[in-house]
Amino acid sequence: MTDDRAALLAEITSKAVVHGAVTLSSGKRADWYIDLRRVTLSGPAARLVGRVMLDVTSDLDYAAVGGLTLGADPVATAMMHAATEQGRALNAFVVRKEGKAHGLQRRIEGPDVAGQRVLAVEDTSTTGQSVLTAVDALTEAGAAVVGVAVIVDRGARAAVEQRGMAYLAAYDLA
Repeated sequence: MTDDRAALLAEITSKAVVHGAVTLSSGKRADWYIDLRRVTLSGPAARLVGRVMLDVTSDLDYAAVGGLTLGADPVATAMMHAATEQGRALNAFVVRKEGKAHGLQRRIEGPDVAGQRVLAVEDTSTTGQSVLTAVDALTEAGAAVVGVAVIVDRGARAAVEQRGMAYLAAYDLA
Protein backbone atom coordinates (compact mmCIF):
# COMPACT_ATOMS: atom_id res chain seq x y z
CA MET A 1 0.00 0.00 0.00
CA THR A 2 2.97 2.31 0.47
CA ASP A 3 3.48 2.36 -3.29
CA ASP A 4 -0.19 3.30 -3.86
CA ARG A 5 -0.03 6.04 -1.23
CA ALA A 6 3.16 7.48 -2.73
CA ALA A 7 1.73 7.31 -6.25
CA LEU A 8 -1.52 9.01 -5.18
CA LEU A 9 0.39 11.74 -3.35
CA ALA A 10 2.42 12.36 -6.51
CA GLU A 11 -0.84 12.68 -8.50
CA ILE A 12 -2.25 15.12 -5.94
CA THR A 13 0.82 17.34 -5.75
CA SER A 14 1.31 17.45 -9.52
CA LYS A 15 -2.32 17.85 -10.61
CA ALA A 16 -4.53 19.05 -7.77
CA VAL A 17 -2.71 21.80 -5.87
CA VAL A 18 -3.69 25.15 -7.36
CA HIS A 19 -2.09 28.40 -6.17
CA GLY A 20 -4.07 31.65 -6.24
CA ALA A 21 -6.92 33.29 -4.34
CA VAL A 22 -10.09 31.18 -4.12
CA THR A 23 -13.30 31.13 -2.10
CA LEU A 24 -13.94 27.73 -0.50
CA SER A 25 -17.40 26.15 -0.18
CA SER A 26 -17.37 27.26 3.46
CA GLY A 27 -17.11 30.88 2.30
CA LYS A 28 -13.57 31.19 3.63
CA ARG A 29 -10.86 32.67 1.40
CA ALA A 30 -7.63 30.80 0.72
CA ASP A 31 -4.44 31.49 -1.22
CA TRP A 32 -4.38 27.98 -2.61
CA TYR A 33 -6.83 25.21 -3.37
CA ILE A 34 -6.77 21.46 -3.69
CA ASP A 35 -8.91 20.53 -6.70
CA LEU A 36 -9.07 16.80 -6.10
CA ARG A 37 -11.55 16.24 -8.91
CA ARG A 38 -8.53 16.62 -11.21
CA VAL A 39 -7.34 13.39 -9.57
CA THR A 40 -10.50 11.53 -8.51
CA LEU A 41 -12.00 11.78 -12.00
CA SER A 42 -8.81 10.59 -13.73
CA GLY A 43 -9.01 6.88 -14.56
CA PRO A 44 -5.57 5.73 -13.39
CA ALA A 45 -5.61 7.98 -10.31
CA ALA A 46 -9.15 6.93 -9.35
CA ARG A 47 -7.94 3.35 -8.96
CA LEU A 48 -5.33 4.64 -6.50
CA VAL A 49 -7.97 6.68 -4.65
CA GLY A 50 -10.11 3.60 -4.14
CA ARG A 51 -7.29 1.39 -2.91
CA VAL A 52 -5.78 4.04 -0.61
CA MET A 53 -9.11 4.99 0.94
CA LEU A 54 -10.01 1.34 1.55
CA ASP A 55 -6.66 0.92 3.27
CA VAL A 56 -7.11 4.08 5.37
CA THR A 57 -10.54 2.87 6.54
CA SER A 58 -9.68 -0.83 6.91
CA ASP A 59 -10.28 -0.79 10.69
CA LEU A 60 -13.90 0.36 10.23
CA ASP A 61 -16.84 -1.94 9.50
CA TYR A 62 -19.19 -0.50 6.85
CA ALA A 63 -21.39 -1.79 4.03
CA ALA A 64 -21.78 1.41 2.01
CA VAL A 65 -19.83 4.57 1.32
CA GLY A 66 -20.74 8.02 0.03
CA GLY A 67 -21.35 11.60 0.93
CA LEU A 68 -22.59 14.96 -0.22
CA THR A 69 -22.53 15.34 -3.97
CA LEU A 70 -20.16 16.31 -5.77
CA GLY A 71 -16.88 15.93 -3.92
CA ALA A 72 -17.77 12.57 -2.40
CA ASP A 73 -19.16 10.90 -5.53
CA PRO A 74 -15.91 9.91 -7.28
CA VAL A 75 -14.32 8.92 -3.95
CA ALA A 76 -17.20 6.59 -3.12
CA THR A 77 -17.34 5.00 -6.57
CA ALA A 78 -13.57 4.51 -6.60
CA MET A 79 -13.81 2.73 -3.25
CA MET A 80 -16.74 0.62 -4.46
CA HIS A 81 -14.82 -0.52 -7.54
CA ALA A 82 -11.60 -1.15 -5.59
CA ALA A 83 -13.54 -3.23 -3.06
CA THR A 84 -15.02 -5.31 -5.90
CA GLU A 85 -11.51 -5.92 -7.26
CA GLN A 86 -10.57 -7.17 -3.78
CA GLY A 87 -13.58 -9.51 -3.63
CA ARG A 88 -15.46 -7.35 -1.12
CA ALA A 89 -19.07 -6.22 -1.50
CA LEU A 90 -19.37 -2.46 -0.95
CA ASN A 91 -22.23 -0.24 -2.08
CA ALA A 92 -21.99 3.47 -2.84
CA PHE A 93 -24.57 6.20 -2.36
CA VAL A 94 -24.98 9.89 -3.17
CA VAL A 95 -26.41 12.44 -0.73
CA ARG A 96 -28.17 15.30 -2.48
CA LYS A 97 -27.87 18.79 -1.04
CA GLU A 98 -31.67 18.71 -0.77
CA GLY A 99 -34.38 16.20 -1.61
CA LYS A 100 -35.78 15.99 -5.12
CA ALA A 101 -39.16 17.59 -5.73
CA HIS A 102 -40.13 14.94 -8.31
CA GLY A 103 -39.83 11.20 -8.90
CA LEU A 104 -39.18 9.29 -5.70
CA GLN A 105 -38.13 12.51 -3.94
CA ARG A 106 -35.11 10.80 -2.39
CA ARG A 107 -32.32 12.74 -0.78
CA ILE A 108 -30.00 9.73 -0.72
CA GLU A 109 -29.60 7.93 -4.05
CA GLY A 110 -28.45 4.36 -4.45
CA PRO A 111 -29.17 1.28 -2.33
CA ASP A 112 -31.21 2.02 0.79
CA VAL A 113 -28.99 3.02 3.73
CA ALA A 114 -31.58 2.55 6.49
CA GLY A 115 -30.20 0.13 9.07
CA GLN A 116 -26.81 -0.01 7.28
CA ARG A 117 -23.38 0.82 8.69
CA VAL A 118 -22.04 3.53 6.37
CA LEU A 119 -18.92 5.60 5.91
CA ALA A 120 -19.23 9.27 4.96
CA VAL A 121 -16.49 10.45 2.61
CA GLU A 122 -15.32 13.67 0.99
CA ASP A 123 -12.40 14.49 -1.27
CA THR A 124 -11.07 17.28 0.96
CA SER A 125 -12.52 19.14 3.92
CA THR A 126 -11.63 22.43 5.59
CA THR A 127 -14.51 23.02 8.01
CA GLY A 128 -16.35 19.69 7.84
CA GLN A 129 -19.56 21.45 6.82
CA SER A 130 -20.26 19.37 3.68
CA VAL A 131 -19.47 15.99 5.15
CA LEU A 132 -21.41 16.76 8.34
CA THR A 133 -24.42 17.76 6.21
CA ALA A 134 -24.17 14.29 4.67
CA VAL A 135 -23.84 12.70 8.13
CA ASP A 136 -27.02 14.45 9.27
CA ALA A 137 -28.95 13.28 6.18
CA LEU A 138 -27.67 9.72 6.63
CA THR A 139 -28.63 9.66 10.31
CA GLU A 140 -32.07 11.03 9.46
CA ALA A 141 -32.44 8.23 6.88
CA GLY A 142 -31.72 5.61 9.55
CA ALA A 143 -28.09 4.78 8.69
CA ALA A 144 -25.44 4.18 11.33
CA VAL A 145 -22.51 6.42 10.37
CA VAL A 146 -19.30 4.69 11.52
CA GLY A 147 -16.98 7.57 10.66
CA VAL A 148 -15.79 10.13 8.17
CA ALA A 149 -12.87 9.72 5.77
CA VAL A 150 -11.28 12.23 3.41
CA ILE A 151 -8.42 12.08 0.97
CA VAL A 152 -6.90 15.38 2.17
CA ASP A 153 -7.69 17.01 5.51
CA ARG A 154 -7.52 20.81 5.40
CA GLY A 155 -8.65 21.26 9.01
CA ALA A 156 -12.02 19.55 9.57
CA ARG A 157 -10.80 17.00 12.11
CA ALA A 158 -11.95 18.91 15.21
CA ALA A 159 -15.46 19.57 13.86
CA VAL A 160 -16.02 15.92 12.99
CA GLU A 161 -14.48 14.53 16.18
CA GLN A 162 -16.57 16.99 18.22
CA ARG A 163 -19.59 15.11 16.85
CA GLY A 164 -18.12 11.89 18.31
CA MET A 165 -17.09 10.26 15.04
CA ALA A 166 -13.86 8.73 13.85
CA TYR A 167 -12.09 11.00 11.35
CA LEU A 168 -9.59 9.47 8.96
CA ALA A 169 -7.51 11.19 6.29
CA ALA A 170 -5.12 9.71 3.78
CA TYR A 171 -3.10 12.95 3.87
CA ASP A 172 -3.00 16.14 5.86
CA LEU A 173 -1.57 19.52 4.90
CA ALA A 174 1.94 18.47 5.86
